[in-house]
Amino acid sequence: MFEILKKFKDTMIKILAIMLTIVLLLAVVELGYTIVLDIVTPPVFLLDIGELLELFGLFMLVVIGIELLDTIMKTYTHEAVDHVKVVMAVAIIAISRKVIILDIQKLPPLTLIGIGIIILAITFGYFLIKRQGHNENK
Repeated sequence: MFEILKKFKDTMIKILAIMLTIVLLLAVVELGYTIVLDIVTPPVFLLDIGELLELFGLFMLVVIGIELLDTIMKTYTHEAVDHVKVVMAVAIIAISRKVIILDIQKLPPLTLIGIGIIILAITFGYFLIKRQGHNENK
């Protein structure tokens, strides 16, 4: 029974990895198209802040997707990987993307404080997890 479940899980992980790879490929194509479109639109080779933020957001989205694919491949194909540490690292990257593309002029101060608290909490959690792993290796 457990062997069947393990094979099912492995199959689902492979399917997810293939689907995520397709989505990443489409995201890279979209990013390339957006870069070319922004560069050739007059004024040529000049990007305004909105376009730069959009590009950075797309770049970070691709990086998050790559990290997620790496997480799926490492976490679910190797038993020795610390699942929590990998998920926390992806969370840090995701919140970093959100902060990079944020327009702080349009957000209330309480929202910015909340985002700051989330960043601190995730980072502190990652630090504790990493420190615990370092202490266990001694």
